[in-house]
Amino acid sequence: RGRSMATVNLRALTSWVGIARLFAVVLSCLAFSLVASTGRFEGPYGTWCMFTWCFCFIVTLLVLLLELLELYPLLPLSWDDFTSAFSMLAALMVFTSSVVFPSTFISSPCSSSLCARQAVATTASCLCFLAYALEVSLSRAKPGDISSFLSTVPGLLKVFEAFVACLIFSLLDGYSGKPGLMWCVAVYSICFIFTLLIIVFTIGRCLTYIPCPLEKMLVGYNFLALLMYLTATVLWPLYSFQGQSRPDPCGTNCWWNKCLGVTFLTIFNLIAYLVDLVYSTRMVFVRAP
Repeated sequence: RGRSMATVNLRALTSWVGIARLFAVVLSCLAFSLVASTGRFEGPYGTWCMFTWCFCFIVTLLVLLLELLELYPLLPLSWDDFTSAFSMLAALMVFTSSVVFPSTFISSPCSSSLCARQAVATTASCLCFLAYALEVSLSRAKPGDISSFLSTVPGLLKVFEAFVACLIFSLLDGYSGKPGLMWCVAVYSICFIFTLLIIVFTIGRCLTYIPCPLEKMLVGYNFLALLMYLTATVLWPLYSFQGQSRPDPCGTNCWWNKCLGVTFLTIFNLIAYLVDLVYSTRMVFVRAP
């Protein structure tokens, strides 16, 4: 019989994971409040940073409330997978904002009160990243435990791969009409879609409906994604920089910088899929006694 009223679980706030979430809520709130007080967060980079801090604040606060009142079992999703995926995503988003915001908005020398508030906001953002990284570390599945897939190393890598693909999409520019670059964009898109579907299906508890061995299917997908990213790692810089040198000057929106960013992010995802393949293979074919 269903409960007539919500119970209060204070361990949601007093456990190490709960304390890390409390710090994340306070620090993200401090970061966006200080930046909002300066009134200087214009442009796509400022908007991204403000969205990141506000989004992480709202969702983490919601997670804390649902666990405090023990209402999360009523949700039609895998709660452990959801919180693991979100903490990993939040860590990546806040880390990106902690790098982008000071490099875009803080100028040297930093002597005004406005600059001081921006510096404190950056510090709060860095500490917020550490809080989410701590939560990821504390909630990560122990070796041999695959009850919550997204809390395992391959599951966390899936979130990383999807996030890096989103960063790549934000930097793509001027690839139409070039078959080599269009293939690379196809690689980024196909791998992103499949990785996102794996994350969504895992959180929504839909993977059990797939009529084939899931673990082996993931190993096969990781192998194909690794091969596809390997081709993109070679073709993207080859076709992007062929016969073209870095323009002078080369500002924030310079095409050369964007292509270089895509090159490095492609390498990051190539390494991520390689590690993902190694861990997935060990989970499937190397069983602990």
